[in-house]
Amino acid sequence: MADRPASAFDEMHANGVIRPPYAEMARFLEATGQDALDQKRREAEVLFRRIGVTFAVYTEGGDPERLIPFDVIPRILSREEWERLSKGLEQRVRALNAFLADVYGPQEIIKAGRIPAELVRENEGFLPQMVGFTPPGGVYTVISGIDLVRTGPDEFYVLEDNCRTPSGVSYMLENREAMLRLFPDVFTRHRIAPVSHYPEELLETLKSLAPPGCDGGPKVVVLTPGPYNSAYYEHSFLADEMGVELVEGADLFVRDRVVYMRTTAGPQRVDVIYRRIDDEYLDPEAFRPDSALGVPGLMAAYRAGNVALANAPGAGIADDKAVYPYVPEMVRFYLNEEPILSNVPTFMCERESDRDYVLANLDKLVVKLARGSGGYGMLVGPHATEEQRADFAQRIKARPGDYIAQPTLALSTVPTLCDSGIAPRHVDLRPFVLFGRTIRIVPGGLTRVALREGSLVVNSSQGGGTKDTWVLDDAPPAQGQSQSAAGMRQTMGGMSQGMGGMTQIMGDMSQSLGMPAPDPTPAAPANDTPRGDR
Repeated sequence: MADRPASAFDEMHANGVIRPPYAEMARFLEATGQDALDQKRREAEVLFRRIGVTFAVYTEGGDPERLIPFDVIPRILSREEWERLSKGLEQRVRALNAFLADVYGPQEIIKAGRIPAELVRENEGFLPQMVGFTPPGGVYTVISGIDLVRTGPDEFYVLEDNCRTPSGVSYMLENREAMLRLFPDVFTRHRIAPVSHYPEELLETLKSLAPPGCDGGPKVVVLTPGPYNSAYYEHSFLADEMGVELVEGADLFVRDRVVYMRTTAGPQRVDVIYRRIDDEYLDPEAFRPDSALGVPGLMAAYRAGNVALANAPGAGIADDKAVYPYVPEMVRFYLNEEPILSNVPTFMCERESDRDYVLANLDKLVVKLARGSGGYGMLVGPHATEEQRADFAQRIKARPGDYIAQPTLALSTVPTLCDSGIAPRHVDLRPFVLFGRTIRIVPGGLTRVALREGSLVVNSSQGGGTKDTWVLDDAPPAQGQSQSAAGMRQTMGGMSQGMGGMTQIMGDMSQSLGMPAPDPTPAAPANDTPRGDR
């Protein structure tokens, strides 16, 4: 294995010794040659392309056929590590939701002087249309994606909160499906917490928010901007996995402040909308009048209590990077607890003292747009040129309120298959938190990996890739323990199909790569519950 960066915590090694969660994986990698792993990587690429797991990068023409690179070596967490993280995630999401209820209500945290009033009231994420309104169940952040980074054995930091329309969960699910198919024998050596029940958990969470008196049970739909959106694959995937309709704005209409879906059998009432459309496009009567993506009258129906929206409009104020430094104070203020998960120290460039420090230390800091995403508008100071740092200095001086800065963390590394062999690469983790009547967190999340040597940028739009994330359930199974997957049926790639259909894909793919077709009934782990055929 290539040399590891000296300053970064290696999640597989500790002082030259393999850490316990990786013990079995280390034996597997040592016994498996580079050629075999490369073959599996090519097999995974063909699989993802046939399934259609793609995304678009608008700055490069929005290529709808681009694949997110998938690394075949999983990232592994122990049960103890995950339990601490999940407690911290639940605490943080409760605090963020309490903050949203407060700022659109009595604004007690502002009155107490814990957060500046102008930071909230003048923020573009703050929607006056939500003031005085309580969404169904009092929940604003129904689906949250919390980005975590690790710097040591017990040091995890929240890098960013995503409370608007967090994406990436479809890749978490498809990564696990691919690993089950590619490495069934490796799964028999581990007890891995399942993730495949996420769509069922999501659907139950959404149904729990439905208005009272739904006729025949809540009607849930996924609202998408359409096939040209970079995350359209995920929209269609989740709709199919939940067994609900995928709709665009033109498929819905509002009558007497009730939302209906157009169907061949006539209008059908809609009770819950999982919307993947930004706030400003949701309703041309309430926000942008030129929006052709939204539904006229939707906000009136929402405020009348006749439909639930997930996530609530205006939730973006909670994940604004300028609000982020105040989240630990939210935990103390609303929950009367100390934060379990720490923030990364953050400098607010609108403050003169912080700005002076940032401008004097651009070579040591990461500078971000306060309202940016996807890795755009970011400067990684230690890896930037003098010209790039000078350019950012001018930007900060011109619009200081648009920027924050943070120290360059030595993100942890995990073993990753590279062209030169297995080498350490930096990673982050996005777990997904569901908040309805209860909080549900599927173990693991989406691990994103910076594939370029030395890079700290994990975003797929900036050349990053993804990994399957394993949370181990206690000790590994006894040698030889396995369970047949005969008869197991799972859903792949947004198309409900049995494993027999998947075997056909794998067989065709194997022929295209010049490999033998897979065994149609490979062993699979007993604890990774298959999704039913719908």
